[in-house]
Amino acid sequence: MCDFRGNIQPEIVKKRPVIVITPRLPHRDRLCMVVPTSTTAPDHPQPYHVRLLKNYHPNEPDDLPVWAKCDLITNVSTARLDRFKVGYRKYVTPKISAADLAAVRQGVLAALGFPTLTIPV
Repeated sequence: MCDFRGNIQPEIVKKRPVIVITPRLPHRDRLCMVVPTSTTAPDHPQPYHVRLLKNYHPNEPDDLPVWAKCDLITNVSTARLDRFKVGYRKYVTPKISAADLAAVRQGVLAALGFPTLTIPV
């Protein structure tokens, strides 16, 4: 989960599930790149809207349709990130599948204007 409060619309301005798409980088321990997810289908689907193979939110059904909004890629402080609360003093951090991560990274390339580049798996 990422707390986007403090942003200005049309940026994301509330708490949202996100996918962290960057590895831990040297000298950049407290910053990462995220792609927000949504259960709202895009009005005009584009290559940068990626339908995930499953819903990774632990408190929702796995088969609930979820889209990665790769055009809203953002660098955030890790202080904005938190795990999902699943019970009293119980938190989880789901791990996305390799297939979904590859599709999201491909969607990011499309959002950046490089739709023909491919990322090796």
